[in-house]
Amino acid sequence: MVERRTRETEVRVRLCLDGEGRGDISTGIGFFDHLLEALACHGSMDLVVRAVGDLHVDLHHTVEDVGICLGEALRRALGEARGIRRFASAHVPMDDALVLVAVDFGGRPYVDCRFTSKGTAGGFPLALVPEFMRAVAWKAAMNIHLEELRGRDVHHVAEASFKALGVALRDAARADGRALPSTKGVL
Repeated sequence: MVERRTRETEVRVRLCLDGEGRGDISTGIGFFDHLLEALACHGSMDLVVRAVGDLHVDLHHTVEDVGICLGEALRRALGEARGIRRFASAHVPMDDALVLVAVDFGGRPYVDCRFTSKGTAGGFPLALVPEFMRAVAWKAAMNIHLEELRGRDVHHVAEASFKALGVALRDAARADGRALPSTKGVL
């Protein structure tokens, strides 16, 4: 369990990477809950998120702090990353949308998020998608590359992004038997 308490939010995240794809999400932000449930489902991980934030001010604090806690939960779950594939990618279509996400659990945080959709989906500001990805990558000490390849319906683009992240995380965390997936001998 990862917990984060600030003057702006209280967040708890529980993550099981070898799960059944169950999401039990409550952030007070309906569309964000939907995105996190898609991440859990397509990542075959069990994810519990409880977040209370200053939503009367902005959704940003809650979204970012959930990302921070999820990133920390990923880092803890993977430990030294021994015996995993380490990197993976996924192209995920959703009707008119097509998104690519590639990840690397290499120990260095980096994000290249080419998410170009603007506006809102379900009252959720789409500018928060890259913010969430940055928070996850930073705390998990991982790379996330996300590219919105096409899409007209912003709901579809956002949802395909979280589904693709889930698939890529699942595949990168999959056991492959190597002692340490690095030519350097360390991550």
